[in-house]
Amino acid sequence: MDLRQLLESRAARALDEAADRLLVASDLTGTFQLYELDDDALAPLTDFSEPVTGRYVPGSRQVVVQMDAGGDERYQLYLLDLDRCPVADPGAMVPLTSERGYVHHLLGVHPDGHQIAFCSNRRNGVDFDVYLLSLQDGETTLVYDGGGWPQEATGYSPSGRYLSFLLPGARPLDADLCLLDLPGGELLRPLSHPEEAARVGGPAFVGEHRFVASSDVGRDLAALVACDLETGEQRTLLEGDYELDCIGSRDGSTLLVVANEEGACRAELYSVVVDGSEVALAHPEEVPLPGRGVISFSLVTPAPLVAPDGSHVTWTFSSPLVPGDVWRYDRSSGAARRLTTSPGPDAESDGLVEPSTESVTSFDGEAVPLFCYRPAGHDGPPPVVLVIHGGPESQSVLSFNPLVQGFLAAGLAVVVPNVRGSTGYGKRYAGLDDTRRRLDSVGDLAAIHGWLEGAGLDPGRAALYGGSYGGYMVLAGVAFQPGLWAAGVDVVGISNLVTFLENTSDYRRAHREREYGSLSEDRDFLEQASPLRRVEDIVAPLFVIHGENDPRVPVSEARQLVASLERRGVDCELLVYPDEGHGLAKLKNRLEAYPRALRFLEGHLTGPGTPA
Repeated sequence: MDLRQLLESRAARALDEAADRLLVASDLTGTFQLYELDDDALAPLTDFSEPVTGRYVPGSRQVVVQMDAGGDERYQLYLLDLDRCPVADPGAMVPLTSERGYVHHLLGVHPDGHQIAFCSNRRNGVDFDVYLLSLQDGETTLVYDGGGWPQEATGYSPSGRYLSFLLPGARPLDADLCLLDLPGGELLRPLSHPEEAARVGGPAFVGEHRFVASSDVGRDLAALVACDLETGEQRTLLEGDYELDCIGSRDGSTLLVVANEEGACRAELYSVVVDGSEVALAHPEEVPLPGRGVISFSLVTPAPLVAPDGSHVTWTFSSPLVPGDVWRYDRSSGAARRLTTSPGPDAESDGLVEPSTESVTSFDGEAVPLFCYRPAGHDGPPPVVLVIHGGPESQSVLSFNPLVQGFLAAGLAVVVPNVRGSTGYGKRYAGLDDTRRRLDSVGDLAAIHGWLEGAGLDPGRAALYGGSYGGYMVLAGVAFQPGLWAAGVDVVGISNLVTFLENTSDYRRAHREREYGSLSEDRDFLEQASPLRRVEDIVAPLFVIHGENDPRVPVSEARQLVASLERRGVDCELLVYPDEGHGLAKLKNRLEAYPRALRFLEGHLTGPGTPA
């Protein structure tokens, strides 16, 4: 199966559940649109050119839809009447927000269906305030204007009293859980951590004033902590050798616990036992996943859905062999069933490859985890592509990537590292690349290159591929290690950390300076760590892809890089898509760009060996 066929694979994602209805996003049309699962078939709800997501409005036949334009990430919210489906014209929806120059993110839908919560930067273009919007009369109420960028947590508590959101702190890898007590207007910060950078996840309520949340406050690996809002008592319920996350049933009886085991998920359902002031977890029940892959919302896919009474759990499963489909585990029968079957490859007949899990010792003794995919039937050491994730606060996991499988089908090995700075391995490891330690993660690339020959791969024909921060890593690799890499593919990457921070959207600058360093305090290092400052050393051919409307990494990052390379006569190609933002969301663009990128790599890797 070649890359184009793999790119034609479709996926489905479980978004929301109400009574006997399931809201699903699927890219059957080439962009992710809304569907309802009806008698094991997907009934279309929307048919737009832009990808959308949504949530049910309880007690009605309505969905709150979130959509941007051309990848600009200035999301607007709409109300969709399901009795008018399928909808091909966005004008057929009722607009809930209309300030198209600003960003709007849905934070939750009230359990009684009368109200939604959202955040927006429409006050000053930078800070995101939190609003409540009545779906009955359209009245909007401001409930938080304390600055920062609130992120979605688990929305309203089951009674509707509390609204949760996550608020990034002033340090990297730092997030507070915020709870708005809506009747009194008080903002609570349970599990606060003023003395350390730490992250707290969304709350799973197990009573009116009690919840369980994932937290790495005071520890390296995230554990599950119970918190009582009335007494302030906090207690660790569950911890282990891997990071844990959770989501609860609306009645508080059941908790789904997901462990991140080196980029794969293990899931268990627990009964919640409340005895006076004590909360405990009992009767663990393993959820039978269909393979070695991911289901967790922090690992690529949307949040699993636990039935209101805990009777079943619905999740989106993806693995190196499965693009993504919806499954459900029923506790009464003890069986898991696949609810959607999207068009795509057959793992066995199409020769899809699962990776081995490896580790490389870097320059300072740090162990760098990676996945190694080896092509079948290759004579001699194959050429290899390192595929580097973005973020940088992210993780490469065992999910489906059509590019990885396409590279393998073309005879290229693929190494997918989680260089220092990646999440999923504890906050110590995730913090090893912060601000002035940025180039240490680039040093990990050199260590991986040194490992290739012993792993049976050809270090003389090794290339880099990455998107967003991964694109920065590609450019840093070819700039700071010009003798190691034979070619590179940069997708929406950063070429100059200074101009990136100067030109990124205003609301993103403050957010990203926490990770990369500030223009006022760290400009000297930002310049030093910028690939464009070392452009005279770049000799590897480069293929560059960018979206014209990218609000995160402006397209000027690609254009200034390519202009510099062209002046020096370095082999490079640039593709800019006028209807895309931070990445390629539309199938027609992916079908053009990615096969061209593969042909570019093949032209530089599958000929005679390139001296390393």
